[in-house]
Amino acid sequence: MRGFSKAIIAGNLTRDPELRTTPGGANVCSFSIAVNRNYRDASGNNQESVSFIDCSAWGKLGETISQYKKKGDGILVSGRLEQRSWDDKSTGQKRSRVEVVVDDCNFIGERGTAGTSDSTTSTAVADVVPDDVPTDDAIDLSEVPF
Repeated sequence: MRGFSKAIIAGNLTRDPELRTTPGGANVCSFSIAVNRNYRDASGNNQESVSFIDCSAWGKLGETISQYKKKGDGILVSGRLEQRSWDDKSTGQKRSRVEVVVDDCNFIGERGTAGTSDSTTSTAVADVVPDDVPTDDAIDLSEVPF
């Protein structure tokens, strides 16, 4: 059986993205996303928990994230989960961590400005007016094919 790994994460950057270049010349951007979750505990009290998700983005995508995002900004990423393992030289223990290797992202606004978009290509729905739709005529429902 072939495996499948897909993660979609939305939250705020916990630190400024860090862009590095590998010895082979590839750019990689590392960052972490805080994801908040609200819930009620067994006694009915509201609680909040935060998960911190490590991410990496390669190439042009990583360069773009590094250039336009900063600590506290909102971001939505999708990608695959990848586990890395290494030997901790200071303790001699085997260590590992899981991170999201980002394939795609959307800038979903800065902290405190919910609902705004950082994208320069976005257009508000109210600004879009199709040229071929008459605005004065009533719609004839008999012409709708479903």
